Amino acid sequence: MARIVMKFGGTSVADLDRIRNVANRVKREVDAGNQVAVVVSAMSGVTNQLVKWCQDLSPLHDAREYDTVVATGEQVTTGLTAIALQTIGVDARSWQGWQVPIVTDQAHGKARVESIDGAVLIERMEAGQVPVIAGFQGIENTRHRITTLGRGGSDLSAVAVAAAVKADRCDIYTDVDGIYTTDPRIVPRARKLERISFEEMLELASVGAKVLQTRSVELAMKLGVRVQVVSSFEDKPGSLVVDEDEIVEQPLVSGIAYSRDDAKVTLRRVPDRPGVAAKVFDALAKANVNVDMIVQNIGADGTTDMTFTVGKVDLARAQDTLGKAQGELGFEALLADPDVAKISVVGIGMRSHAGVANTMFKALAEKGINIQVISTSEIKVSVLVAADYTELAVRALHTAYGLDAPA
Repeated sequence: MARIVMKFGGTSVADLDRIRNVANRVKREVDAGNQVAVVVSAMSGVTNQLVKWCQDLSPLHDAREYDTVVATGEQVTTGLTAIALQTIGVDARSWQGWQVPIVTDQAHGKARVESIDGAVLIERMEAGQVPVIAGFQGIENTRHRITTLGRGGSDLSAVAVAAAVKADRCDIYTDVDGIYTTDPRIVPRARKLERISFEEMLELASVGAKVLQTRSVELAMKLGVRVQVVSSFEDKPGSLVVDEDEIVEQPLVSGIAYSRDDAKVTLRRVPDRPGVAAKVFDALAKANVNVDMIVQNIGADGTTDMTFTVGKVDLARAQDTLGKAQGELGFEALLADPDVAKISVVGIGMRSHAGVANTMFKALAEKGINIQVISTSEIKVSVLVAADYTELAVRALHTAYGLDAPA
């Protein structure tokens, strides 16, 4: 007997037929003698509509009320899934984030999980009941308001629940049958990976791979939760996210990721003196705007240009925050460009091989693609390019690193 957390994304619960399919998959695990908890997302497209309504009313909406609105999608799915399970003879009960409770900090819209007491869930599972838990939701630790965990937050919910109930495995069911070397819709010859390390998956997720939410991988790595990505629609082996020690051969590059969710911000003629950068990024941090790639030019005439990327969803907030602080920060102008894409190559083999970045730069140059910003880590190289070149860049790099499956 195993204890398993099964997470189903929006496409897996998109309509009643798919919810029935989810119920049958859960019943199969229950009939096999396993203890099961289920975590569900909102039905496909629902959260996008809820987000749009908030943005249409006010681009700078109150984040607390935003969470109140967008958390409702998962509540519907939990109830429907519990009903579907009950209909086929499985004892099930829906749980909202505040009922567990999944306690978070107060960063509305991108809250971090602080604690989950899994005792009651374990008690129900041992009694043969299947808890159906709303992903994406939490409750903040002071005023007990509803919070949400950011886009893709149901993955984080599932990993956190798996850790809280001491699950043997966390299965993430989605519309793909595993983790690929890149997006198969862009590169038909992309290959499915049998295993990938937590660290590689964390880097891929952080730079645009949509299979798993970044913070869910971070938490799984921290807590040692084995994660499997499998298809909701086909009975095929999935991809395991595991500790690096379980990877026998460490490839030079495991995958190519891209993101069109970033925007480039440039502050022109910033005073070139100590402490200015700290003030810029402190103001953004206080506004809960995450900053990624950062480049500062060589100073001239006592000023410098500073370029960085933020999420497109945070661009208006970043512009508003920096605009209000322009007098204190002393920059001359703020330029914003949302039409960019971040392309990244990731692989644990980079630690022991030279020339990875050079291969990337040569492949892009041969296709006439200009690089705007570069950032690196121990196992990743990322570049910012014009959004129009996204697919061309991904295909060129996939081939350059020998990742294409045999024809």
